[in-house]
Amino acid sequence: MDPVRRTPARRPTMKDIAQRAGVSESAVSFALNDRPGVSPATRDRVRRVAEQLGWRPSTAARALSGEGAATVGLVLARPAHTLGVESFFLQLVSGIQEVLARRHLGLLFQVVEDLGEECAIYRRWWAERRVDGLLVVDPRLDDPRPALLDELGLPAVVIGALAPGTPAHSGISTVWADDAGAMASIVDHLYGLGHRRILHIAGLPHLAHTQRRVRSLRAEATRRGLPDVHSISTDYSDTEGAEATRRALARPRPPTAIVYDNDVLAMAGLAVANELGLAVPGDLSLVAWDDSVLCRSAHPALTALVRDTSSFGRHAAEQLLSLLDGNPAREVQDDLPRLMARASTAPPGS
Repeated sequence: MDPVRRTPARRPTMKDIAQRAGVSESAVSFALNDRPGVSPATRDRVRRVAEQLGWRPSTAARALSGEGAATVGLVLARPAHTLGVESFFLQLVSGIQEVLARRHLGLLFQVVEDLGEECAIYRRWWAERRVDGLLVVDPRLDDPRPALLDELGLPAVVIGALAPGTPAHSGISTVWADDAGAMASIVDHLYGLGHRRILHIAGLPHLAHTQRRVRSLRAEATRRGLPDVHSISTDYSDTEGAEATRRALARPRPPTAIVYDNDVLAMAGLAVANELGLAVPGDLSLVAWDDSVLCRSAHPALTALVRDTSSFGRHAAEQLLSLLDGNPAREVQDDLPRLMARASTAPPGS
């Protein structure tokens, strides 16, 4: 598919404001920097015009000299309470920062509640020349961000595969791992142990990787003739993970194995099983999507997908530096996560 090419939007300048307001550029500078030399009426007119044009002051001195902001941006649009104990993003940022530090680049990081706020931040950072490029996480279904970044002309690397049908963009690279293949390896493991009732307690439903995992689970269940395999969505928090586990285990025919989309959900599920007096893995097998110290320290230790998340972050940052150096956009597939079987999975009824 040919990349979509658009002419990047142009940031409004002091010259634009001067022309619109009918004053000199020096008068605009005086007015916007709150310096003497212009009348109160001129100051008010200039500020109204600047607001109408969407002008923002540059906060990076290097940007004023044309050298760039020497900063890369990363925004997480997730409820903040779900990020406090999840190790994935800490490891990812650790890898990103390791690469950026080699080039003396800073990382501007912000957490927001939703995608609308994230897009607004991108526009503000662009207008204020805050960042030279962006690292974008959690690709969505019908994701508006690639087109917005293309419009602004901001180089970006999307961490995770874009949803099917998303047009290619000339300034956007992707670094992704095979979620479908990883889910297939989990189902293969559980099926080989004899499990036929498998529940997937998933993350946010609008994320592209959640949908890939759900589709892969369905495909694997269909291929093996398993009618009692399902997915349910949560917000990744321990609270929703625990509640989803309780509901599932209260069914007349509860699952014999549960797959959780992160380590926090899995630990919450293990706590519920203990609370209900269920033996893991004797009565219930548990699998965590992302391995962490939580999974390895639990009793029993949790079967989990193992990957080098810091390396994943390094690869994403390296691709962004490549874009900033003028190289073309690329699609890079990272290593397939490897399933590490531990003591939380065994044949049902063992």
